[in-house]
Amino acid sequence: MMTTLIKNARLVNEGEVLETDLRIVGDRIDKIATEIAATSNDKIIDAAGCHLLPGMIDDQVHFREPGLTHKGNIASESRAAVAGGITSYMEMPNVNPATTTIEALEKKFAIASRSSAANFSFYLGATEDNLEQIKLLDPAKHCGVKVFMGASTGDLLVEHPEALDAIFRESPTLIVTHCESSPIIRQNREALLRSRSVLTIEDHPRLRDTNACFASSSYAVGLAKKYGSELHVLHITTEKELELFEAGPVQSKQITAEACVHHLWFTDQDYPRLGNLIKCNPSIKGQRDRDALIQALDTNQIDIVATDHAPHTWEEKQVDYEQAPAGLPLVQHALLSMLEHVKQERLSLTQVVEKTAHNPALRYGVVDRGFVREGYFADLVLVDNEASTTVTHENSLYNCGWSPFAGQVFSSKIIGTWVNGQMVYDTDGIAAGEMPAMRLDFAR
Repeated sequence: MMTTLIKNARLVNEGEVLETDLRIVGDRIDKIATEIAATSNDKIIDAAGCHLLPGMIDDQVHFREPGLTHKGNIASESRAAVAGGITSYMEMPNVNPATTTIEALEKKFAIASRSSAANFSFYLGATEDNLEQIKLLDPAKHCGVKVFMGASTGDLLVEHPEALDAIFRESPTLIVTHCESSPIIRQNREALLRSRSVLTIEDHPRLRDTNACFASSSYAVGLAKKYGSELHVLHITTEKELELFEAGPVQSKQITAEACVHHLWFTDQDYPRLGNLIKCNPSIKGQRDRDALIQALDTNQIDIVATDHAPHTWEEKQVDYEQAPAGLPLVQHALLSMLEHVKQERLSLTQVVEKTAHNPALRYGVVDRGFVREGYFADLVLVDNEASTTVTHENSLYNCGWSPFAGQVFSSKIIGTWVNGQMVYDTDGIAAGEMPAMRLDFAR
């Protein structure tokens, strides 16, 4: 059986940073101790004081398969993810055709079982008439149901009050929501066009403003309280929305909140420089909102950090603002961006691990992942916080071939990533051969 011995690591786990060794046997962590003697079976990795973290669990990605694979696919985007220290992900239903039936959902699991580099799960998309499919979800096998409460396309937009009531009343799994009010967005657009003939990218946070976000997120929170639903509100972007969420440990909450790495990094001051490359929904807003989100991570009002990775081709972004698609590729540099907040003393290293690994595992009930514990799956990332990473479009692994972070020099470097005990990425690149990824299981 394959064994790996990681020596001289600085383990960041469960609120502590400890000097330790760690042995992997097969796909699990076998032993964690201050000193572990090497055996002839061990492949020895000298961490040389680098930080060893549990792999990031990204609960919100768009990998574009099936149907939109010119933008990205499960193979390409999961490889970019493991290069960024993400070892597990949960992927969204707005593909083509949309994932709105259990049959379509299981087809995506089958694709991932053949091609994914990271562990995986997939959301069922809610519509106004697929309640019977939602009721078939298995809490032990499926991560949740995604509800686009405004601001989506096609069948995935759910606005009718009776349909929303039924979903919140009947869903057997966690409900995750994209919250923006379509009526308010329409009103904002009409008001903006009274003073100008054409909207530009700098109008994006005015179009999709605080009121649009708060109206929808407060509606979702109200429904969850009414029906006792398990609710996770995705990608919070505004200071005002924070009043909807309580501080405290994630395991004590029925209603939780998430922030995404780009909303924690960029502000509206970046639109003139980056244009449509940072067009996303909900929109990137002002510095006050960004700083409030970071503070809410510190106070535990926001429980989880994710990416909302959503690639589009370079050509698709090089059009007029209103025609450009929303979304940006993020998984390869998400963890590095969070470690930069540590360097800038906005967050601690243990907080980053809590929000990117521990809390997603706790909120979703992910079995034997999200922590570095004996007996748990060996999903690990080794980070050199004294090295640097320069981002270019050319060294980005996304199928779309570009990164919104191009030109950024991060002051940390991913040295290695293990998924289920197998090193799938090191500084030489993605490992060759069959990947060890597994379907995520949930205990809830």
